[in-house]
Amino acid sequence: MRPQTLILTLFGEYIVDHPICVFSGSLVDVAARVNVAEHAARSTLARMVNRGLLRRQRSGRRMYFGVTPRAKQILHDGGVRAFETGAVNHDWDGTWTLLAFSLPDSWQRQRHDLRSQLVWAGFGPLQGGLWIAPGGPEVAQLVAGLGLESHVRVFRSRADQLTDVGQLVRDAYDVDGLARRYEEFLKRWDRPAMPAASPDPLATKLRLVADWLQLVRRDPHLPVQHLPRDWPAIRAQQVFLRLDNALREPAAAIAAQVLETIADEAQPS
Repeated sequence: MRPQTLILTLFGEYIVDHPICVFSGSLVDVAARVNVAEHAARSTLARMVNRGLLRRQRSGRRMYFGVTPRAKQILHDGGVRAFETGAVNHDWDGTWTLLAFSLPDSWQRQRHDLRSQLVWAGFGPLQGGLWIAPGGPEVAQLVAGLGLESHVRVFRSRADQLTDVGQLVRDAYDVDGLARRYEEFLKRWDRPAMPAASPDPLATKLRLVADWLQLVRRDPHLPVQHLPRDWPAIRAQQVFLRLDNALREPAAAIAAQVLETIADEAQPS
C-alpha cells in the first residue's frame, strides 16, 4: 500500500474535521508503525505538499502539516463512500444515467481523462462512446472540469422489459474482477483472531480503512439484485464495519498520544 494512501487515511481519521496541524515527527512515527521508512515518509509528505494535498506550517524550528481544501474534499468523499454509501446498493430505483460523448480522434488525452473520471464516478462502457451508471450520479461538475460540455450528452432513463439488465451490467462492468477484489479483502481481514490479535490497533485501523477505501472507490455501486446471489461485498462490508468498530477506541487512544498538534493558522478555530 502506498505511503500517501496511509498518510491520507491518518488525516481522514484524526485531523480533517479539526483545525489542527500535525508535527512532521509524529507523522514519521506513525508511518513507521505501518512499515514506511522515515525517508519514504518525509519524501511522501513533500510530494503531497507539491500535489496540493497538504500545507506546511512552521512553529519555531518544527514543521507541521495541515490539510488543504482539496484534500478535505477528497477525505470527506472517502468518508461518505466508506461509511455511508458503502459497498452494497440496496436502494437502486431502477434508473440509469446514460452519458454519450464524441471527441475528435486527436484528443487522446481528453478521452483518457474523461474515461478515468467516468470510472471514478461509477460509469461503465456499454458500447462505443456510450457509458452508463446506476442511479443519478452528478456529472455536470465532472464534465465542466474537463471543459467538454459541448461534447457530452447526458440522459436519465429506465431499461425496457426487452433488456436483460443482468447482462447489461456484465457487459459494462468487470463484475468478476470486482468480486475477486472483495474476496481478497476477506482473505486478509476475515480472521477469527482479528482484531484482538493486533499488537498495534492504530496501524491495523489505518491499513483496514485504507484497504477498504481503495475497494469502495473503485466500486461502481451496482444494484445488488443484478449481481450474483453470493456477492462477496455483502460479507466484506460486514467484516469491515465490525473490525472498524472494534478498533476505533484503542486506535484513537494511541493517536491522541502520538500525534503532536498545533492550531492550523489557515482554518478558523
